[in-house]
Amino acid sequence: MAEKREGHASDATPERVLDRLTDGIFGLDTDWRFTYVNETACAIIRDAAGEPFTTDELRGRNIWEVVPEAVGTTFETQYREAMRTGEQVSFDARYEPLDAWLEVRAYPSETGLSVCFRDITERRRQHDRIVARETILREIYEAIADRESSFEERVDDLLRIGQRALDTSHGTLSRVQGDEYVFEVVRSPGDLEAGDTVDLSVTNCERVVLTEETLVLGNVAEDAPDLAERAGNRELGINCYLGTPVVVDDEVYGTFCFYDTDVRTEPFSDWEVTLVDLMGRWVSVALEQELTEDRLRHQNDRLEKFATLVSHDLRNPLNVAEGWLEIVAEECDSEAITRVENSHERMRAIVDDLLLLARAGRAVDDPVPLDVATVADDAWSQVETGDATLTVDIDAEISGDRTRIQRLFENLFRNSVEHGSTRNRTESGDSVEHGSTRNRTESGDSVEHGSTDDESPLSVTVGALPDGFYVADDGIGIPESEREHILEFGYTTAEDGTGIGLGIVEDVATAHGWRVTVTGSEAGGARLEFTDVF
Repeated sequence: MAEKREGHASDATPERVLDRLTDGIFGLDTDWRFTYVNETACAIIRDAAGEPFTTDELRGRNIWEVVPEAVGTTFETQYREAMRTGEQVSFDARYEPLDAWLEVRAYPSETGLSVCFRDITERRRQHDRIVARETILREIYEAIADRESSFEERVDDLLRIGQRALDTSHGTLSRVQGDEYVFEVVRSPGDLEAGDTVDLSVTNCERVVLTEETLVLGNVAEDAPDLAERAGNRELGINCYLGTPVVVDDEVYGTFCFYDTDVRTEPFSDWEVTLVDLMGRWVSVALEQELTEDRLRHQNDRLEKFATLVSHDLRNPLNVAEGWLEIVAEECDSEAITRVENSHERMRAIVDDLLLLARAGRAVDDPVPLDVATVADDAWSQVETGDATLTVDIDAEISGDRTRIQRLFENLFRNSVEHGSTRNRTESGDSVEHGSTRNRTESGDSVEHGSTDDESPLSVTVGALPDGFYVADDGIGIPESEREHILEFGYTTAEDGTGIGLGIVEDVATAHGWRVTVTGSEAGGARLEFTDVF
C-alpha cells in the first residue's frame, strides 16, 4: 500500500502535472538559461532549433543560443521588457521560421522568467480568413452599389474580385446565343476579348447551361475526364473551373465563371463556390433589370411616337374645324355653335392629356433641384381657379423634372376646383390658413363647377410632411369607397371627365419614386399625400 501511495505521489509532482498540459511552459534564470521545460514547450523549441533536444538537455542552456533566430524578434523584446520592469507581459506574435502564431504570457520574478504559451496558429488563420472574407464582401457591395459605373464596369469589378479571391487567371461573363458562346465581359491575361465567339460545345460552360447548376472542377482531367478533351480546354489550357449559370426571365442567359491553367492544389471550398453563386445571382438580377429597362424605354419611345403622331393628326383637322366654325359663327347665331366650341375645347384638352400621358411615367433621367412653393405657385397661375385661393405652407426643395411636377400640381388644382367647389360648409367664413396665402383670383374667370353666391371660396393648401408634401382642399371630398380607384386611368365621376388627370398625377409621382395616398382633409375635403420624396 505504501508503494502505491508513493507511486501516486510521484505522478502528482509539479513537473509531471506541467508535462501533461497542452500549453508550453518553460522557465529561465536571470542569465537566460532554461531551468525547466515541459514536453509541449520542448517539442516546439526542438522544431525552432532544428535539433532533437530532450527536456533534460535543454536545462542550463541559453535560450538565445538554442534558438538564435529568435534574437531581434518580438519574443526577445517582450521577454527582456518583462525582466527589466518586473511586470508581466502578454502578447500574440508570429514566429516566422515555424510559420506559427503563439499566444504568450511571461511572468518575471527575482530568480528569472516563467513563460507560458500556446499555439494559436489555426485560430489566427481562421480570424484572417474571416477578415479576408469580410473584405471581399465589402468590395463586392461597393462594386455593385456604384451607380456611377455601367453594368459592364461593375461586372468587370466582380470578375477582378473573384480572380483574386479564387486565385484564378481568367474570369468571364458570357452569353449563349443558339449554339454559340459570346464573351461579353472578359478578364484574361491572354488574347481573349469581349465580343469573341466560340462554339458552345467546346466549352465547360455548356454543361452549366444544360444542367442549370454550378460546375466545380478543381482538376478538370480527374473531376470530368470527358470535358478535359474539349477543344476549349485544350486550346486555353484550362485545368480548373468554377462557373455558375446566369438566369434572366427564367431562362439561362449565359455563365459567370472563373478558370485557370493550373490544377488546384486544394479543391474549391464551399465559401468560394458560394461566393461565385452570390456574384452570379447579382449579375442575373442586374441583367434582368437592364433588359426590363431597355424594353420599357423602347415601349415608352413607341408610345411617345404614337401619341405625337395621333395628336398631330387630330390637331390638324381640329384646327380646320375651328376655322370653319368661326366662319359659321359670323353668319349664324345658334346655341349649337357654343356646344360645338365646347366639344372642340374638350378634344384639344384630350390631345394635350394624351401627349402628357405618354411622357408622365418615363424615368427621370436628369432631375434638377426645385422649390416646391415656386412650382406650386406657377402651376396655380396656369389653372382657371375662379375665386378659389391657394395657401402654401412648405419651405422645401425637391429633385425632379420641372415640367412634369408642375403638371402634377396643375392637375391636382384643376381637380380640386372642378370637382370640389360644390361643397357644403356650415360657415361661409371657414377656411384653412396654415401659411402665406397666394391668391390667384382673376376677375372674369369662371369655372364650370365653380362656387355659387351662397358659398365661400374654395381653399386649396399645399403643406409639408416629414418625408414629402400634401395637397388638400376644403371641398366636398372624395368618398372612402372611391379613394382606391380615384387614381386609376379612366375613372371619373363627372359626365364629361376623361379620368386621365389624376392618373397622370400618379404616373408622375411613380416616375419620381414617390408614393401617393388619397385621404380626407381636416376641413372635410380631399387630400393627396406624396411621401418618400426627400
